[in-house]
Amino acid sequence: MEQQIAKALLSIGAVFLRPEQPFTWASGIKSPIYCDNRLTLSAPRVREQIEAGLAALVKQYYPQCEMLMGTSTAGIAHAAITATLLDLPMGYVRGEAKSHGRTNRIEGKLEPGTKVVVVEDLISTGGSAIECVEALREAGADVVGIVSIFTYGMKKGLERLASAHTENHSLCNLDVLVEVAAGEGRIAPEWKSRILAFRDNPSDESWIKE
Repeated sequence: MEQQIAKALLSIGAVFLRPEQPFTWASGIKSPIYCDNRLTLSAPRVREQIEAGLAALVKQYYPQCEMLMGTSTAGIAHAAITATLLDLPMGYVRGEAKSHGRTNRIEGKLEPGTKVVVVEDLISTGGSAIECVEALREAGADVVGIVSIFTYGMKKGLERLASAHTENHSLCNLDVLVEVAAGEGRIAPEWKSRILAFRDNPSDESWIKE
């Protein structure tokens, strides 16, 4: 499944590798990879693969799940479609509470003790997913884990997830993606190790100069 998802993401440009002309993140870090999984929503066949895959992850790793919660905004649509496939209730967590009305941060009816799985599109440093987990726990939810479309597998993200006492299972990861991309001729084979070197130490730009 990981290879199939990698091929699908690459085919629609949802994950794009450009090591010779690195992208610049908001933090200033130079990156050989750009990820925009929102593009999967407008590609029906890829979207079907993604949602079926997320549903399979929930069934495999979190059979006790009683509700899905999407991260705002990227995880909302994926949580909704996956919840439909699993016949589960869903909701989502805002980045911050509304300033009007009922001032909700969590949308959807969430009963204390509900076993929740968070749905995220991308795990990099893990910040948005962990904020979502913490908000749900404060509201009384029993967050059993996270499922996501893609993960870089960055050390910082793994450490933050461990500190938050939660785990993530992704449909695809950077290791598989670079293998598939090299196999399809999207990157030169020698770039595989250099891209993974970026993943292991994003602030070190020596991978560009090798």
